[in-house]
Amino acid sequence: MSKFCEICHKGPHAGNSVSHAKNATKRRFLPNLQRVKAITKGTIRYIRVCTKCIKAGKVEKPLKRSLV
Repeated sequence: MSKFCEICHKGPHAGNSVSHAKNATKRRFLPNLQRVKAITKGTIRYIRVCTKCIKAGKVEKPLKRSLV
């Protein structure tokens, strides 16, 4: 399972964890991905999207079915 947003293609970045003694060790910064139900290419399916795209309204969510 890849750590990429399916809308904006945001992925992991590399950086350093820096201790109080200034020792630097490599680490990864992962995007905050959520699994949401969305409409893509006319079909409803689950996609992995970053929270920034969800807040910006770039994800078209399907309408909820009413209980009749």
